[in-house]
Amino acid sequence: MDCCWDSQCVYDGEQAYTEGPGVGAMVTAGDLVRHWDMNEIFNRQHVGDYEVVEFVTPSLMDPIVLEQTAQALYKLIDEEDRRKIVMDFERVQYLSSQAIGIVLAMNKKLSGLKNSKLVLCSVGPKLMELIKLTRLDRVLTIKPTQKEAVNVA
Repeated sequence: MDCCWDSQCVYDGEQAYTEGPGVGAMVTAGDLVRHWDMNEIFNRQHVGDYEVVEFVTPSLMDPIVLEQTAQALYKLIDEEDRRKIVMDFERVQYLSSQAIGIVLAMNKKLSGLKNSKLVLCSVGPKLMELIKLTRLDRVLTIKPTQKEAVNVA
């Protein structure tokens, strides 16, 4: 059972139950949204011309967390007009297809804008194997370190 705990509800992948007053009351998955603090998922900093997104979690697998992460990352481009972004995967060990889709969506958004660039860095051997297997290394710019990534023209 895949559970997502919140201070007020428990989600088991299909149903959610409240805790505290009214314990056991059921709500639908559509009613349940745990708003993650994005600092639990990634940190942001500005380095040179780039907005650097450093993932701080070893797993980018949870669909609910990834949906909120995607919204936060898309805001960088759509609302904050960040055009040069580095995504640092040093701490990430597990990546879902949904997470790869987010990276590709960001790449597509940026490729349609002038003076823009998405660079991935510090991708570990397991993730690099996945990226090469899917041939995304031909589509994405990947650098070994954050220092090298922020120096990409």
